[in-house]
Amino acid sequence: MKNVLRVPLNTTPEQLDRLLALQRVFAQVCNVLAPVVAQTRVWNRVALHHLMYRTVRERFPELGSQMVCNAIYSVSRTCRVVYQSPGSPFNLARLGDKPLPLLRFSDTCPVYFDRHTLSVKNGQLSMFTLDGRMRFALVLQAQAEAQFKEQKLFEIVMARQADGLFALSFVFGDEQGAQPGAVLQEPSAATVESAGSDLPEYVLVEESV
Repeated sequence: MKNVLRVPLNTTPEQLDRLLALQRVFAQVCNVLAPVVAQTRVWNRVALHHLMYRTVRERFPELGSQMVCNAIYSVSRTCRVVYQSPGSPFNLARLGDKPLPLLRFSDTCPVYFDRHTLSVKNGQLSMFTLDGRMRFALVLQAQAEAQFKEQKLFEIVMARQADGLFALSFVFGDEQGAQPGAVLQEPSAATVESAGSDLPEYVLVEESV
């Protein structure tokens, strides 16, 4: 069973600008990957990594190698939701032989982190930005501290809230239900809208004529 710990980020205006810049570039990378997915029907994370990592890394050197991997994961994850969820109108079973619709990621798309790009230690949260690491004081209740020590961390997602500020979601699960490398495994849709006919709000689906 999975559960989510949500941590709002109390940013200064300068910090907010840095996070917005990171989010914009992350979305740009996703929008470079999405047309390749539509053309090749390749959205398995490992296969898409082999296909596009070097190209994207050369085009967006400021994003760094691990965040490029996280963007590939984000696209793979979102494609699973759009193309494979039973309730999606763009499910492959409904599309048949029709071309895949193109996904366009908005500048408000979530940004995925991992243990290399975000860490929590000794009451401090350290996260990657385009201008170097950003650090926040992090005061956790005892139950939350226990989650970091006792449960497997599956995903770390930064999303913009309705008020324009950011929050981090840490997705934990029991070891019994974990898969090896689950932090960057194929998605489970724990923090992205998946079930039913709901599609992620940050994605525009352009159907082929």
